[in-house]
Amino acid sequence: MASVQVALWVVVLLVTLALVFDFMNGFHDAANSIATVVSTGVLKPGQAVVFAAFFNFIAIFVFHLSVAATVGKGIAEPGVVDVHVVFGALIGAISWNLITWYYGIPSSSSHALIGGIVGAVMAKTGASGLVGSGIAKTVAFIFVSPLLGFALGSLMLVIVAWIFRRATPSRVDRWFRRLQLVSAGAYSLGHGGNDAQKTIGIIWLLLIATGYASAGDASPPTWTIISCYVAIAAGTMFGGWRIVKTMGQKITKLKPVGGFCAETGGALTLFMATVLGVPVSTTHTITGAIVGVGSTRRASAVRWGVAGNIVWAWIFTIPASAFVAAIAYWISFKVF
Repeated sequence: MASVQVALWVVVLLVTLALVFDFMNGFHDAANSIATVVSTGVLKPGQAVVFAAFFNFIAIFVFHLSVAATVGKGIAEPGVVDVHVVFGALIGAISWNLITWYYGIPSSSSHALIGGIVGAVMAKTGASGLVGSGIAKTVAFIFVSPLLGFALGSLMLVIVAWIFRRATPSRVDRWFRRLQLVSAGAYSLGHGGNDAQKTIGIIWLLLIATGYASAGDASPPTWTIISCYVAIAAGTMFGGWRIVKTMGQKITKLKPVGGFCAETGGALTLFMATVLGVPVSTTHTITGAIVGVGSTRRASAVRWGVAGNIVWAWIFTIPASAFVAAIAYWISFKVF
């Protein structure tokens, strides 16, 4: 692809917008990492967000940039991406995040970004500008990640219940108040490892499209990696309390043992997806795990109406963000 080098200030502006999205991703998805540990009373909200932010950041040293490569090169053909496409994608994703945050709906920042890229590319070239295999893999995990989270969360609770079948409830509670710190840290590590890479991917895509990086580079510039991990950790520190309430209290009531099992099941799912390079939804994953833990105790322990509303938000995320991104692309192209 022959890149067209554009003014540096335009690139700086779009990188800044991408980091705003990354910050909002951490802010919006803080609930995924801390809702269970807060709702069970193991950590206070202020302690929980600092704890989660720390593990978000150190994921930079743990995971390979497989997800960044998928977003940067596996969703849209690099040849069709330009500054208008990137602008449209980011505006579509940010808009959907703001709407769902305002209403306290745990939607996927990841799929909002993917939807934004799809909508902006479709507005420019139609479906020919998309990479079918990358889109298919992402869409498949809309269903796979919550189901896997559900299965692993349920399995963890069954295993724990069998191991501690002779222990008193007070002893179990005391043990899992400590162990939930381990599971919450693991989940936050997976959250940072998967979600920060999505923003790294779109910045990488922008740099290639504008001539500031080469499509042949094995990895993006180091400054993009560090800045994205810092931004998502900072966003997590500010927290998204509206969504914490939905995730930690409205779906099902959790005790420390249930929080541990949900977070561990979710963390295992995220680790697997990140290794495979799949930009999976941390929101879908932890919601599935929480529902799995609740339904293992008894089906009536889950507020299925709340869970159903969340699923509807999942369904609308990609088309809604794609629609806004297409409009933003058209405005950017016409005005600039």
